[in-house]
This record gives sequence, structure tokens and C-alpha cells, in this order.
Amino acid sequence: MTDTVALAKADDASTPVPAVPEEVGTPSTAVPVDNPKLTAPNSTDEKRRPILPAWLKDRTEFVTTARHAGNRAGYASLYHGLRLPWYATQLTLMSPRGACRFVASTSRWLWDREAAPLRDYAVRQEDVTDYLTLARLRGNRVRLRGLVTVVAAVFGTGFAIWLYVMAPSYLYAFAAGGVLTLGYLGQEPDAPVIGPAVMRTELQKLTGTIVLRALGAIGDSRINAALKDFGNKSSHGMGFTSEICRDGPGYRAELDLPFGVTPDDVMEKREALASGLRRKLGCVWPSGDPDGPDGHEGRLVLYVGDRPMNEEKKPAWPLLKEGQVDLFKPVVFGNDYRMSPMAVTLMFAAIVIGSIPRMGKTFLLRLFLLIAALDPRAELYGFDFKGTGDLGALEPVCHRYRSGEEDEDILYVLHALREIKEELRRRAKVIRSLPRARCPESKVTPALASDKSLGLHPIVVGLDECQVPFEHEKYGAELESICTDITKRGPALGIVGLFATQRPDAKSLPPGISANAVLRFCLKVMNHQANDMVLGTGAYKGGIRATMFSRRDLGICWMSGEGDDPRIVSSAFIDGPMAEQVVARARKMREEYGNVTGHALGEGPSETVGMDLLGDILKVVGADEEQVWNERVAARLAELRPDVYEGWKGENVTSALKPWGVETTQVWGTTDEGEGKNRRGIKRADAVAAVTRRNADRVAA
Repeated sequence: MTDTVALAKADDASTPVPAVPEEVGTPSTAVPVDNPKLTAPNSTDEKRRPILPAWLKDRTEFVTTARHAGNRAGYASLYHGLRLPWYATQLTLMSPRGACRFVASTSRWLWDREAAPLRDYAVRQEDVTDYLTLARLRGNRVRLRGLVTVVAAVFGTGFAIWLYVMAPSYLYAFAAGGVLTLGYLGQEPDAPVIGPAVMRTELQKLTGTIVLRALGAIGDSRINAALKDFGNKSSHGMGFTSEICRDGPGYRAELDLPFGVTPDDVMEKREALASGLRRKLGCVWPSGDPDGPDGHEGRLVLYVGDRPMNEEKKPAWPLLKEGQVDLFKPVVFGNDYRMSPMAVTLMFAAIVIGSIPRMGKTFLLRLFLLIAALDPRAELYGFDFKGTGDLGALEPVCHRYRSGEEDEDILYVLHALREIKEELRRRAKVIRSLPRARCPESKVTPALASDKSLGLHPIVVGLDECQVPFEHEKYGAELESICTDITKRGPALGIVGLFATQRPDAKSLPPGISANAVLRFCLKVMNHQANDMVLGTGAYKGGIRATMFSRRDLGICWMSGEGDDPRIVSSAFIDGPMAEQVVARARKMREEYGNVTGHALGEGPSETVGMDLLGDILKVVGADEEQVWNERVAARLAELRPDVYEGWKGENVTSALKPWGVETTQVWGTTDEGEGKNRRGIKRADAVAAVTRRNADRVAA
């Protein structure tokens, strides 16, 4: 058996393919591996520059650009307007020097002094022909220029005399203008009288040479090898794919990296890349582009901003003063480093937010709750375990709200979350009972959420400093269990859980939550363990590192789960007064929709959720009693379990039975004196039916 070598014909050279053993019956001659008749890919993809710039096609960008231009023009007008008298005084004092310069330059022009060195050179070389030619040219120029000078002097003098006779005020205006013009000619070139009102910081224009220099500075041997032979794309595959262009407040460069190099390799050396570009770290943002028309895993998109992201002026949040939200659709919550709007879809996802203290974690959580508040269908649960009242602005729209970490606060939250646990069971049964045509994917849809009769409206639960309840000695295990259930089953049932913590570890952020959260937002953290706890295992190794943010990068975070790749975003800044303004508008929407409940009306959670309230009612309401007033049910419950029901009244029974679907109506009864009356009460058959439904739901769950 012999060996053969197949030759691969490249575009500019032939490179041999390693020899392979020849099988019996195969030809012994070398066979080219490149078929010259092989057709090219049938692709018509092309890149076209936009006909209109982005700021003309987007209303927000147009308003922002126009406002910036107007503010700058107004500032410059006011700046120079206040200094006009001083400008005039300075230019008047400089006018004699300007007059001398004008006379000197006119004389040089009139007598053709600029060509004198040429004539002098011809004399020294004794070149008669060149000298005569130059002398003839000088004579022609002097005659023509002299004529122009005489005509201008005569016309100017005559025009001045005419103005003096006909309109002396205009003569004074012309004279003042002439003096100021001479003063302008007399000013020093390096010290102009009229300086700029706005001082620009000079930045180096991004060029291909600078980009290649920066890539060479990161110390990657494969990139350095490609740079030595840059331009020979068949050897290394490295090259720019389009022109470097302006993109928002910065530059955008696209290029193919050498074979085997990925954007992650560049992102890991972002500090060295910034050093090579001579820019601040917050200006340099490398990323990949695998999903572009001709993108692939080796395509690098390098964005270099004019200023760091934390120094750029953020666009106004579009929902601050107007607008309504549909939680099933993307909603703008911030911007990227190009200052382009960034949107997020809150439904069908559990959310984790992590960072060290004072980096904007609570602001981001409150922003998401504000977004939810602007959907009038949504029911809000806001729990602040820091105890500082950071979520206090949301009280007028919250179904349940608590701020604090004392035992009574934790117990309040436990009762509220028990309500949600029962709601999870109820919703699962409702969705299971719906026909497939109405609920094809067995999850809450916008149409189902808008149907009030089903009770499948969105529920958004926000826990700030969630490590506090999870670590509670008595109730922590149950709270963790309920929140894990919300994270796993909640998204399909229209319930969204938001968990924010300043200590993202396994104890503060249980694995059942961190492993099942879809949306993850990681502001600055101190180590790779916290980074991967929030963003997912392997994020740090893949170059997605929130450790790179500085203490000045407030509100800037890595966002994972919205789109194919994680990206760096900056949340909109909404302070306390702004939040109250949004909540006031949200409250009005909810009043019109009819969705002001719970804490917003001064009602707390039922303390019996999770206990056998229905069973206790059946114990105190005999089988021979068809219907009973609520006030009598409350009194009997207090006798049965005084530690639980002491102090209950009829309205407590009404609110406690509402989650179980037991309606209270006007029922007939007699007082202790034997007088018959209609009062609020329940029918025992309704309580029996509710117990049956509850037990069936628990078995199904």
C-alpha cells in the first residue's frame, strides 16, 4: 500500500494536505481538493448606509439633538452678548496696529513683493531670459493692481462723501465696522479677542492604525503574528470589514480577528486595549457580532466612546411623564454605551439583581416595579428588608408593602407570600381548565391577563435585600421554599419575582432561585464567585465580568437573558420625587381600571393563609346551619382559636375568604333578641365547595 498527497489550491498559493493512506482500488494520482467549477454561495447580502441619519428618523433622538444644538447656540449667544462692549473696546485699541498691517500688506500686494525673491534669484544667476519674463509679469501686475487700488480709493471716498451728505448715521456705522475690522486684523494670532464659548476636549480620531496598535498591545500571540503580515487575509483572516464610522457619541470599528481568536479573548484584555487606544476604560467596549448578516464568532465590533459611559448624559426615561405599559411587551428601562434605548420584557421571567452596596441595585429594582405599576392590570408586592423606605414611593399602588427586618415584618411578608403560594395553585387549576384554543401554550397570555373574570392578571413581587428573609431563623426555610416556587412556576402563571441582594452567595441567593432566573443584572461585584452567582456559571471565564466596573459606574451593569448575548447597560436614573410622580400617574390609571387593592386601601394580608381557615369555619358552623352572619363566624372562630382569631370582626372573615373564592352576601338571620335581619354572611355549602377545590388543587400540585 502506498501513500498519496492531495494538494489544496488556495487563492494565492498551494498548501499540501497531510498524506492519507490510499485504500485499495483508489487512483494513485493526486486529486485537487478545490473544485474550480464549485459555485459561490447564493448570497446577495450587502451593507447600505442609511439615507437619513439616525437622529432624523427617531423622534427621541431628533428632540435630543435639537435640544443640544439649541442649548449650545443659546449659551454661546448669551456668553458673547455680555462681552460685546469689552470686545469692541479691545478691537478699537488694536485698530492702529491693524491699519499698519493693512497698509503693509496692501503695499506688498500692489508692488508684487511676493515675487521679489524670484527676480533676485534670476539676477544672481545672470539668467536674462527669466529675469525679463519676471519683470514683464511684474509690470503687468503692478499696472492692473494699481488701477484696482485707484478705483477702490476713488469709489470709497466718493461713497463716504455721499453717505456723509445723505445718511450720516450709516457713515458712522460703516466707520465703526471699519475700525472693528482693522482691530480684528491687529489682534495677535495666538490670543484672539473673541474666544470660544464652549471649550471642546480634543480627542484623537479613531483610525485603523490606532485600532491595530491597540490590538497589538493586548499581548495575544496570534494577533501579533497576524499584524506582522497584515493585509494577507488568506494567511491570517484578519482585516477590517467596513469603514470606521461615528456611532452615537463615539466611533465604531468592525474587523475580523485572526483565525481562532474570538471577541472574548479581546474583552479579557480590555484594560490593555484601552491603554493602546489611549482612552479611559469606560470609553472602550469590545463585543462580538455573530448574528449580523455576515457575522461569525470571529467578528469584533469595537466601540470607542468620546467620554466614559458614567460621564455621558443619559437620555430621559420615556415613561417618566407619559405612557402606559404592557408587561408582555418590551419596555425601555435604560440605554447602552451608545446611549441607544434598551428594553426588557418582564413577563415570563424571574429576575435577579446583585451588586455591592451603593451601586444602584435598589434603584434598578424600584425602576422595574415602577414599570409594573404603569400596567394597570398588575398587582404589586414590594418588600424592603433594608428598612430605609427606598420602595416607599410605591405604597399607593402596592397590594402588599413592608419595609423593615423585624420579626413582625418578616411575618407580614410570610403571610403575603402564602397568599401567592395559594394563588399559584389556583392559577394552575384555571389554566388547566381552559380550552386549548384559548390557552394553547398552557401559560398566561395578554388576552387572559386582561380578562378580569379569570383573575390571571400579572403579579410582580419585589424583594430588596432578599438575603434577610432567607436567613431568618424561624421562617427562612418556608420563605425560601415559596420564593423558589415563584421562580420556577411563577413565570408561566403570570407571576414575576424580582430578587435583589448585595451579598450574592449560595446562602443569600438560593440555588433554586439563581439557577432558574431568566433575567440577571449584575452591577459591580468584588470577585468571580459573586459574578457567576448572579450571571451564571462560567460568565466570568467567558469575559462577562462585573468586577471591571468602578465605584463611579453607578447604575451600569451586565444584563443577561434579554437577547442572545449579555450586554452592558445603564439603567435610567429615577430618584424619589420622580418615582412619586410616576406612581401618582399609575394610581390614577389603576383607579380608572378598578385595580386599587390591599395595602393601597389600607388592608393587610390574611394571617390565616397557610392555616386551615376553611376547616375551622366548618367546625364552628354546624351542618344544620345553611347560612351564618360573618360577625357570628368571627366570634365563634375567636372562641375556637383565640391565639389566631382574637379581635376578628365580620370584615376580617370577608377578606380572609376572598382568596378561596367564598363570596359573602346578604343572608337572613335572627338577633339574640329574636329580631330577623339581613346582614353580611356566608353559606356553609360555599365553604364546603371551597374545601373540596383546595384539596383537589393540592393533590394535583
